[in-house]
Amino acid sequence: MAAKEDKKQKIMESALTLFAEYDYYRTTTAMVAKAAGVTQPYIFHFFDNKEDLYIAVLKRAYDRIHDTFMEVEAPADQLVGAMGASFFNLMQTHRSEVLMVMQAYTISEAGIKQHSAKLYTTIFDEVTAKFQKAGVPNAEVNAVRFMSIGLLVTLSEVLDLSEIKQSILMTKE
Repeated sequence: MAAKEDKKQKIMESALTLFAEYDYYRTTTAMVAKAAGVTQPYIFHFFDNKEDLYIAVLKRAYDRIHDTFMEVEAPADQLVGAMGASFFNLMQTHRSEVLMVMQAYTISEAGIKQHSAKLYTTIFDEVTAKFQKAGVPNAEVNAVRFMSIGLLVTLSEVLDLSEIKQSILMTKE
């Protein structure tokens, strides 16, 4: 059983790398199989189709971002900056996962679009709740800013816009 689970994890890791690099549409299950060192039919032992695989990988990537944000503990006046710093660190340590989550909303497949909408709504709601609980003034407005800046950080990372990224770093609280 452990070997099967290891293979499933290897498939998901390979898919993550490929989806982040080539996007959903240009990544094929044949590419994933080759990268994972399995046959293409073996992927379908774990996942019904490419969309199902993508959603599973997206969920895992989202969970990492969610857990990272929820683990941050700081006083209200430092929370936004501390969570921003944790996001920058996450971009360094788990870049593919962050890129995948940030690209997911561009995919038009209904199942992926619905799943992405649910994940973004959950992140927004939980960041807002975290800010409210910590006593951050205007929690919802700050959550909007926080997530907007996160999208801009990711965009600057993908497009190698170091001047924008540097500007964001210089304006951090």
